[in-house]
Amino acid sequence: MKIKSENQTRQTLSFQLLFWTALFVFGTVRIYGEYDGEISKEMIIYNFCHWIFQIVGANFIYFFLIRCFFDRKKYLEFSVYLILCLYTISVINRFFIVYIAEPLFTSEDKDSLLDICTDIPYLLLHYTFPIISGAFIFISVMFIIRYKDEKEHTVQLQKEKTELELQSLKSQLNPHFLFNTLNNIYSLSISHSDKTSQSISQLSDMLDYILYNGQKKWVRISDEMDIIKHYIALEKLRYPDERLKITMHIALPSANTIPPLLYLTLVENTFKHGAGKNPETTEIKINLKTDQQYSVFSIENTFTDHLKDHEKGIGLQNIERQLQYHYQGNFTFRVSNKNNIFKVEITTPAHYD
Repeated sequence: MKIKSENQTRQTLSFQLLFWTALFVFGTVRIYGEYDGEISKEMIIYNFCHWIFQIVGANFIYFFLIRCFFDRKKYLEFSVYLILCLYTISVINRFFIVYIAEPLFTSEDKDSLLDICTDIPYLLLHYTFPIISGAFIFISVMFIIRYKDEKEHTVQLQKEKTELELQSLKSQLNPHFLFNTLNNIYSLSISHSDKTSQSISQLSDMLDYILYNGQKKWVRISDEMDIIKHYIALEKLRYPDERLKITMHIALPSANTIPPLLYLTLVENTFKHGAGKNPETTEIKINLKTDQQYSVFSIENTFTDHLKDHEKGIGLQNIERQLQYHYQGNFTFRVSNKNNIFKVEITTPAHYD
């Protein structure tokens, strides 16, 4: 935040230097043209004095009056203080010229302070209008810059928010899965099963993948599928053989990539809403095919008639948000629910960045 604030300050100072220098040069050239190519010391001094108070007036109006009153929708106070500000700066500007600048090149009688303060038409024509013209251009450009910065800031905040949400999604491992898996491994250890060490190794590989690869933007599909196989093996520990029927058809001729945990979340969702809630045999089919252009992953499971909440599941909404974030619409995401078979199919580019 500090670096960003320093950059904005540097940007504002650079703009001010460029803008006010250009305005001074423009004013000098305009005087040069009005007097047929002749310009005197007195004209330069007058132009310089007006220029100084244009800078002061414009900055005071923008950084104080607009920030303190206009931005807070205190329009009446803003209008009153704006009029007072323009009048005060105009009087000071004229006083500065009459009593400080003009004595440098003339010995004419000076206007009294009363005349300076009360000659409103002269103040408006020769002092207030130049201040307003310079301030108007300056403030207009500052508003454009501010709008651009605020828009970029909003986009950046949204991007950071989305990234945080995705990181949160990626770091999630269903606590019920972890709890049940540990219980199952514990049961295996008590019975001195040969599957104990293998299950511990599979769980360790899964946790390692989620903690480290889960933070990456892209992973190889083959790595994701290895973890999915570990996940399925650990889930099988929860169910008798007759409760699950799993078939997988995997063809990976092309080494494509996907966002980490994309497929794993779908598999987890299938066990959670399919096998986990179906007292009967659940059939799960996983198909995956890659080529040089696309990756097509589909997963389907059977379910009983009373289980129809898949389409509204938070897990599927999260998947679609991840796809939108990573592929910006360059993907297909199909969900079907027919004949007690729930199916999700995702088609993504082979590589995308």
